[in-house]
Amino acid sequence: MAGSFVMDQIASTEVFPGEGETVLGRSFQKAPGGKGANQAVQAARLGAEVTMFGKLGRDANGEEMLETCRKAGIHTEDVLFDPVLASGCSVIILEEKPGESTKNRIIVISGSNMSITKTEAESLRDKIRNYDLLMLQLEIPMEINEYLAEMAFENGVPVMLNSAPSAPLSDSLLSHLAFISPNEHEAEDLTGISIRREGDHVNLEDARAAAEALREKGVQNVLITLGSGGAVLLGPDGFVHSPCVEGITAVDPTAAGDSFVGAFCVGTCCGWTNQELLQFANHTAALTVSAMGAMPSLPSLEKVERFMAQKNILLPDISILK
Repeated sequence: MAGSFVMDQIASTEVFPGEGETVLGRSFQKAPGGKGANQAVQAARLGAEVTMFGKLGRDANGEEMLETCRKAGIHTEDVLFDPVLASGCSVIILEEKPGESTKNRIIVISGSNMSITKTEAESLRDKIRNYDLLMLQLEIPMEINEYLAEMAFENGVPVMLNSAPSAPLSDSLLSHLAFISPNEHEAEDLTGISIRREGDHVNLEDARAAAEALREKGVQNVLITLGSGGAVLLGPDGFVHSPCVEGITAVDPTAAGDSFVGAFCVGTCCGWTNQELLQFANHTAALTVSAMGAMPSLPSLEKVERFMAQKNILLPDISILK
């Protein structure tokens, strides 16, 4: 795992303030997060052996995020420290209206996440060949993602890029990816193809067209998350759609995508079928949105196992994760 650490500062309100408007909020809390750290923690809580590469500031937020990763069982010897810049942080506003799923707006201040250098990334060269999969996101410098993706590709290690937050991607980077996982909006930014929907019903032909466009750029497998519309996966084995888990009211959707990607990558390393991958990831993410905070809401393998059993969903073989 190479990615970001972000300390989330979460304020909840019944209505988002408009321009120049002040509203009274309902609650405030802090919780460790960041796309890289969230995905690493989720994978570790599901039983995977995870090593984290990223950069923190020498501050209280950094210490708390590092300790959270350690408690999850993540190897943190490759975590770096910036002597000047602060650890990454975010401001998250949750709109909580009675009877409705929670909506969020997020501002990320990158801090030390963006000070990783190629020289520092080079330290992974002798280790990367031992990885089953390398997970990347776009909250660290693009040149570092490109450098590590090429390094992994040269060593025969599959790379998953969670292409968020949205940004243009080079043909070189795309050609080194075994997996890419945009949401529907990021997929449109990358391909120009809008995925139409009416409520929870998604036009799957649009989703397939967007996925095919990314495969034509060299990505082997394209995973597009569709929120309440579920997720689709297109690869050499064909096109699969898995609907969203029903009966879930979102309390905090902040880490849903990270939870989904972390679970998907764990299943990929276990060799599960495409349908098993999507069902497992969907149920893991459903549990995540039903609790508050990013890392605090990421479920354990046992919790996902019980949840899928309650839904009468056949579990894939998870024996290797126990």
